[in-house]
Amino acid sequence: MKTKIWIALIALYIVWGSTYFGIKVAIETIPPFFHAGIRFLISGLILMSWQRAAGHDLPTRKQWMSTAFIGLMLLLGGNGLVAWAEKFIPSGIAALIISSTPMFLVVAEAMRPNGIKPRWQVIVGLLIGFAGIFILVGPGKISGSGIKLDPFGVAALLVACLLWTIGSIFSKTADLPKSSLMTTGAEMLMGSIGLFVVSLLTGELNGWDPAQVSMRSIYGLSYLITVGSIIGFGSYIWLLQNAPISLVATYAYVNPIVPVLLGSWLGNEPLGPHIWVAAAIIIGSVIFINTSRSKPKGKQEAQEVAIESNA
Repeated sequence: MKTKIWIALIALYIVWGSTYFGIKVAIETIPPFFHAGIRFLISGLILMSWQRAAGHDLPTRKQWMSTAFIGLMLLLGGNGLVAWAEKFIPSGIAALIISSTPMFLVVAEAMRPNGIKPRWQVIVGLLIGFAGIFILVGPGKISGSGIKLDPFGVAALLVACLLWTIGSIFSKTADLPKSSLMTTGAEMLMGSIGLFVVSLLTGELNGWDPAQVSMRSIYGLSYLITVGSIIGFGSYIWLLQNAPISLVATYAYVNPIVPVLLGSWLGNEPLGPHIWVAAAIIIGSVIFINTSRSKPKGKQEAQEVAIESNA
């Protein structure tokens, strides 16, 4: 099981990190909320059709309600608000705020009934990872270089962290289909409905001409559908059901490293010494958090074993 967890975690690190570039390309000529709605609608239909053909049952009425709640929290509340906020907030500051999600997740996990209480090593590891993000973004971008931050943009990012946390923690104990891919597909379908509704309500489609959509944006959207959603989001949902939340949460620290490296390799963007230092600190925090889980004791050991055996 540990091998499967690390394979899924590495896939999550690489894939979700690369989607930053895919999103940037896709929304060049496609409205943000609408592009996300299309992305998750198609991905959800593909996954559910595949799982249905493989003999898996469709979600029950109660399971549909659970997947609707999770889909709206993660995809509309999490992804949607981040995309909207970056219209007003510099990406560096947005990355820093979103990187606080692991702290939200660990605190919420500790507060839920029968939740796993983090040991001091996990807390230290999370703080180290946050420090790495601070270095990665850079002091100039943290200060905003004199730019006044839009309070609504900042609030949207904090709400996105909170809603993502609520959906993730709820999924740990919710009544969901036995197939994690069926669960993922159903959550995508429900989330896409919310994204389309918000797209209409915000008026982002007013004046938008579908004929002006570039092939570059279509390629970006196709990548998000096939790789970003099916592999990336599918890995996240599986990990939520099979791995401790403190380990799953480390994706928020590792993800920013991937687009920075891609920008250097594909876009000839310079890599300063602070980036390598930040990368070393962030990766070190992930290793530290995982090492701290290697010798659990007492009640926490029984809880973590129970989670990891829920394949």
